[in-house]
Amino acid sequence: MSFTAPGGKGPTMQGKVGGKAWRMEVGRPSRNYIMGEELRARAELGITEDMAAMVISRPLKDALEKKAYSMITDTLQTTADPNLPEEMRWLAMYDEVGWDSLPPEFWKRYAILSDKREHALAWMDGNFAELLMAWPDPAPTAEVPFIVALMRGKCYLRMEYLPPENSTMEHAAKIFTAACEGALNGFPPG
Repeated sequence: MSFTAPGGKGPTMQGKVGGKAWRMEVGRPSRNYIMGEELRARAELGITEDMAAMVISRPLKDALEKKAYSMITDTLQTTADPNLPEEMRWLAMYDEVGWDSLPPEFWKRYAILSDKREHALAWMDGNFAELLMAWPDPAPTAEVPFIVALMRGKCYLRMEYLPPENSTMEHAAKIFTAACEGALNGFPPG
């Protein structure tokens, strides 16, 4: 894993997990629910493309659901906005899933959405779940927008870079690589 801040851009990290390259960077937000800088990561894992799963911070899920409901019930709006973030479409397409082996504190902070419960179970191993709950101090609060998702054979992470500390980026990289490892171990190649 390497950490750089090239020529005036935000810091970046890159590495390999299971022989697959990944990259994480800080930059301008690409979603309107992220204020300030956005921390985002991506890895092309080459796993089967016919599954989807997402971990989303519960406050972000609730806010996006409220926004979607308000858009649908707005009498002046007759069509859906084509610029809706993919996360809002996920809320309509996929069910929230859960299970008892994760502690209640996990479910208070995060929600897991998936096309099939079995896919979420195959992805979410103990290390991944523990890392999601073990942010180092100063830690992002539960209100900090956070998503890690598997879709189309790739893994993505997106969060508000708060607090803007190297420790936040380093821990997000650990979470992201654990998510990638869980996917590589849980799903066949595409």
